[in-house]
Amino acid sequence: MSDLTSKTHSKPTVKQKILSAGKSRWIKFSIVAVLYLLFVIWTHNYWLLLGLLLIFDIYISKVIPWDGWKHSKNPTLRKIADWADAIIFALIAVYFINIFIFQNYKIPTSSLEKTLLVGDFLFVSKVSYGPRVPNTPLAFPLTHHTLPILNTKSYSDWPHWDYKRLKGFGNVKRDDIVVFNFPAGDTVALNMQNRDYYELVHQLGWDAVNSNSGTYGEVVYRPVDRRENYVKRCVGMPGDSLQIIDNIVYIDGKPLPTPKNAQFNYYVETNGNSLTEKQFRRLGVSKEDQILINRSRDAQGFFNFFGIETNEYGNYNPLYRIPLTREALEYLQKSGWAKSIRIEPAGFGGDTYPYGYATGWTRDDFGPLWIPKKGETIVLNDENIALYSRCIINYEGNTMRKEGNTVYLNGTPANSYTFQYDYYFMMGDNRHNSLDSRAWGFVPEDHIVGKPILIWMSLDKDRGLFDGKIRWNRLFRTVEAQ
Repeated sequence: MSDLTSKTHSKPTVKQKILSAGKSRWIKFSIVAVLYLLFVIWTHNYWLLLGLLLIFDIYISKVIPWDGWKHSKNPTLRKIADWADAIIFALIAVYFINIFIFQNYKIPTSSLEKTLLVGDFLFVSKVSYGPRVPNTPLAFPLTHHTLPILNTKSYSDWPHWDYKRLKGFGNVKRDDIVVFNFPAGDTVALNMQNRDYYELVHQLGWDAVNSNSGTYGEVVYRPVDRRENYVKRCVGMPGDSLQIIDNIVYIDGKPLPTPKNAQFNYYVETNGNSLTEKQFRRLGVSKEDQILINRSRDAQGFFNFFGIETNEYGNYNPLYRIPLTREALEYLQKSGWAKSIRIEPAGFGGDTYPYGYATGWTRDDFGPLWIPKKGETIVLNDENIALYSRCIINYEGNTMRKEGNTVYLNGTPANSYTFQYDYYFMMGDNRHNSLDSRAWGFVPEDHIVGKPILIWMSLDKDRGLFDGKIRWNRLFRTVEAQ
């Protein structure tokens, strides 16, 4: 009797545990194992295959009592354990889906209006151009670079993996709308993360920014995959010669068609009446873009610059600065609402790339500029150093200095350089309200994140829930249809 009792209560063998594993456990194991195997192949770190043994034990063999705490006699604790298991599995699955397949993205700024609108929620395909190996694979799930509430870094700098990319369904093409990591986001002043650090240094000086942590915060470096996500239209391809003349983009001397929804800023002097919200809506102008110059401190300067005179009552008519598409401009010209309409002058656009080098370029008249191509070689003269030093140093990891007439590349005298990456020139369709390649230069291939393919939700920040908050006509529309 005692022998029978001891056999009945003996612990199951590993073989028995494997055979007793239910269908749900095998499904979970299969999903995680396939994702993990793809991850190992992708990173070329084959020693990580040992992790398959760990995954098998967690889900199937259970030699190590990973879920022992879930067998507590306390039903509340068991329920919590079940939820924890489901949440951890979901987070791991989402982590790999975000890396390999697609990621959700929300349009935060108006740089692509009216093609993509502020408040559009997008599915961004990682497989269109091929998913990248994460530079920083250890990170808190569903965060980018900062932990909410705690406001601390959400990723570990170790291990750091070099750039690799799986083959995708295609490559970046001209006119594609592309999501990418902000190239100039390698360095960030934490108290002013919405400002380009290099623009701040150019305007205020290095010491003013880096020695004033009270105003600008700590200055930190971010790896490529933890830099802010931007979305723009690709207008320049590797090897192109790009030039912008009077807001028209030319590639190798031939003009590109301007996107149908492209916007430019105009200064609109009304016929004496202020524009109503209904009129702004007809023109497609958001509340944020309804800038009444008359209320600004520099109003008189604008009136003088444009030669605007007072009306018969001795007052100035309302003068607005608003972005307009070609269709909206034509409607406004016929509406009778405006006394005069002037496009914003090129000089209002601020400094252009490269900072600190006198090119004479403006936002509206830019270049010509050759876009680097992998395997192509340039001469290291003063002009090319100014135009391509960020590519050589910041993006491709070299050191470069000039002593007298000699250029030292990685400590060795050099008179030429061959590019390791392809580069792209990106612009927003909201041409006068877009921080793009005209300001900070090229986008390296390793910064490309993916291609927006679907708008699954669109919310208008200017409207209430029962006043058109949800843009129903944009839901589940492809980005290419915009």
